[in-house]
Amino acid sequence: MSNLKQDPEQGQEQEYIGPAGVLKKRKQYFFPCTHHFYSNPPQIVRGKMQYLYDEQGREYVDFFAGVSVVACGHCNEEITARTISQLQTLQHTTTIYLTQPMVDLAERLANNVLPGQLKRTFFCNSGSEANEGAMQLARLHTKRRDFIALEYGLHGRTYLTMGVTGIPMWRSDDYLDTGVTFIPRPYDPEMDDEMAARRSLEALREVLSRKGDSIAAMIVEPIQGNGGMITPPDWYFREVKTLLEQHGVLLIADEIQTGFGRTGKMFAMEHYGVVPDIMSMAKALGNGVPIGAFATTDEIAASFNRASASTFGGNPVSAVTALAVLDYIQQENLVERAERTGERLMKGLRDLQRKHSVIADVRGKGLMCGAELCGADAEASAAMTDAVLEKMKDRGYIIGKNGIGRNVMAFQPPIIMPDRDVDMMLMALDEVLAACEAGEC
Repeated sequence: MSNLKQDPEQGQEQEYIGPAGVLKKRKQYFFPCTHHFYSNPPQIVRGKMQYLYDEQGREYVDFFAGVSVVACGHCNEEITARTISQLQTLQHTTTIYLTQPMVDLAERLANNVLPGQLKRTFFCNSGSEANEGAMQLARLHTKRRDFIALEYGLHGRTYLTMGVTGIPMWRSDDYLDTGVTFIPRPYDPEMDDEMAARRSLEALREVLSRKGDSIAAMIVEPIQGNGGMITPPDWYFREVKTLLEQHGVLLIADEIQTGFGRTGKMFAMEHYGVVPDIMSMAKALGNGVPIGAFATTDEIAASFNRASASTFGGNPVSAVTALAVLDYIQQENLVERAERTGERLMKGLRDLQRKHSVIADVRGKGLMCGAELCGADAEASAAMTDAVLEKMKDRGYIIGKNGIGRNVMAFQPPIIMPDRDVDMMLMALDEVLAACEAGEC
């Protein structure tokens, strides 16, 4: 079943060189580290809510949202109208000068959005920068140097954040900081979830007993996105926090993919009943406009008293956009919608798992779901995933991929995704998986 159709609003004057021309220029002008999905990629030229359009006007339903970014939909008119108005009024001054949008956003986060006693916010440009700042803050507050991280996490591509990133393909610097101790994540395909989580806690307990007085913080993703949609048992992070507090170690929650309603809670840590000491945010807060932030308590924030600034962090355009995003999330009940639509998606994926043996596992929360595909070996699993994504693209559906073996289909759609598009995508996926099992991938 194909979803492809012509964009009814096409007719713009711009001339496009086409996918082949874009690919040629990428190879000519980009670094070789830059990759793209698909052997036959479409050239995306326009977006509208849950839809993307290529240069031929073909329509695709986006189930990846630019890796959890456009949670409120592509080019959402209610949000972009406020972005454009601010862009035409005051575009930039930097944080040295007084502007109201940035303090309005900080106030809104403190009083209506952030959990617990998290109140003080530092604005920056990206998730990597937010995590870098959070880690620096932890060092300043504790006067300790080292960190603990979970294996196969992803926290960024800056120096400190790459050091705590545990996915080998994203550790591209050969000279990373050695002051990081990795412990097993609370997941192992050879164990049940409870046993894997207990193993992780025992490893944490052992590290803290040996070197707890040298560790500033432990940084975690509440759900490991790029690690394969790994979702710990509900009790796991409560016990982690208790152990860390016994040694004066801070907990940094990386909510960059999971934040702002994605998982059926405003922040994923709420599923676990834990308020972190520091929280990092980005992605969905700007719905496509670059913004990052990290937030903490009054007490911890007081330790960050050395000169620091971000040239673009919290500029009027990004701040007004973020305020519009928060308004839209509230007025459209997107947190509750993510929970409800996520249950529908997860049920559909689990129904497909019972029907198709190539689906080894389905996991996630809300609209952050993963379906792991399993072939004869790791190479075959990754190749099958690529083939399924290619066939789904040809039918008009954009799906992501992640996991250590790049064999987990990633479903992180705009939260505004209607039920009918979820159902149609599942029907198309059913047919594609059947074709793969018949040897047609």
